[in-house]
Amino acid sequence: MNSYEETPFQKALEAVECLPMDAREEVIEILKRRLAEDRREEIAANAREAIEAVREKRAKHGTIEDLKKDLLTE
Repeated sequence: MNSYEETPFQKALEAVECLPMDAREEVIEILKRRLAEDRREEIAANAREAIEAVREKRAKHGTIEDLKKDLLTE
């Protein structure tokens, strides 16, 4: 009995490995673009959250020294 279970990640790798070289390269480029877009969306969401915190006066602000004091007192 084989106790080895294939994960979705392993299955995806095996599927890509079955492709011709040019198709593999295309998969890599598509994934890079999608990752970059996902990261941009994450950054935009963080920015929206920060803007909302400032508008609602939930955001802290101050000098580097204020930050150091806050970090050391927590």
